Amino acid sequence: MLLNTLLLALRSIQRNLMRSFLTILGIVIGVSAVITMVTLGNGATMAIQNQISGLGTNLLQVRPGQRMGPGSGGAPSFKESDAAAIATQIGGIAAVAPEARTNATVIANGRNWSSSIMGSTNAWLITGNWQLGEGREFSDDELRAGAAVCLIGETVRRELYGALPALGSQLRVKQISCTVVGVLAAKGQGAFGNDQDDMVLVPIKTLQRRITGNIRVNTLLVSMRDGSDADRVKASLTQLLRERRKLAAGDDDNFNVLDTKQLADTLSGTTKVLTTLLGAVAAVSLLVGGIGIMNIMLVSVTERTREIGLRLAIGALEREVLLQFLIEAVVLSSLGGLIGIVLATLASLGLSSLMDVPYVFNVGVNVLSFLFSAGIGVLFGYFPARRAARLDPIEALRHE
Repeated sequence: MLLNTLLLALRSIQRNLMRSFLTILGIVIGVSAVITMVTLGNGATMAIQNQISGLGTNLLQVRPGQRMGPGSGGAPSFKESDAAAIATQIGGIAAVAPEARTNATVIANGRNWSSSIMGSTNAWLITGNWQLGEGREFSDDELRAGAAVCLIGETVRRELYGALPALGSQLRVKQISCTVVGVLAAKGQGAFGNDQDDMVLVPIKTLQRRITGNIRVNTLLVSMRDGSDADRVKASLTQLLRERRKLAAGDDDNFNVLDTKQLADTLSGTTKVLTTLLGAVAAVSLLVGGIGIMNIMLVSVTERTREIGLRLAIGALEREVLLQFLIEAVVLSSLGGLIGIVLATLASLGLSSLMDVPYVFNVGVNVLSFLFSAGIGVLFGYFPARRAARLDPIEALRHE
């Protein structure tokens, strides 16, 4: 009986293909909108997490001043000895790197390029998850002596050298000429839209003595070991720096500590909330599509009143008529759900590439959207189906 009822429903849909298509259009739009919004939102969340993790693993960034951002509000800068003290006196630390930076035009191979000049130690590569594409790190002697050597990012290599080899060449930074001993592997765009590969790394003593002319350290980069208690490490770090900066008990900290993991969690949480909101707004169109199905099914009942009366008169049960119209509604809405999933997949792939975010296929949202679309068919198809099943056969046969 169920198979015959299904065949009758499909035959009825086939007789009115254009009307059936227009009926499911609202479901198609609703399902595709929900899946696309959620997929793009998940991709954006993953992109943010990847960009934040690119800053470093379990990384704490310590800067002078009471708030993040440019300027230190007159707070004293750090010293290299602060980094050494953190590395030796606080447990759970994987690496500590003092960082000083400036901007300058670099010249090589008859070309020039404006870039960021970083001064640090080899620990800077560990804290920032940097890998060497070719070449080597700084030697201990080069770090102690402030030698004229440098590592360059992929952007600087591309702009200054093109297809030519960079290793062993001379790169001019302001008034000094340094030897390129390594090229860093590309990392791409950073969490704040900056090009991470547009930089030149020199030993911190080289930057201080030969480029900036001061011993200021702008940032301390502290990488924690996996499994370390971040709160305990931050508390120990804060206490140690307060002692080294000779702050009294009632004095406010004249430095700030940024936990990149907390930053990633905050930004990801915000993106997830926005994704949920957009998905909920898009889901409203599913309800609109359901109302469209109910409207068309009511019209169909009116058009087929004599057919319904004839079926009832020759012995069809009310539940059979109810089931026929209910199956029609569910088939229409389910078909709309399947088409919506296909369109959403194509749209998500295209928009993910356009927005430069990863495509994240979410099985749950696809299955849930399909089941919701089928549920819409049951919900909004039941009333027209019940109306058809309760028709008086005699009155139905008299209907013109």
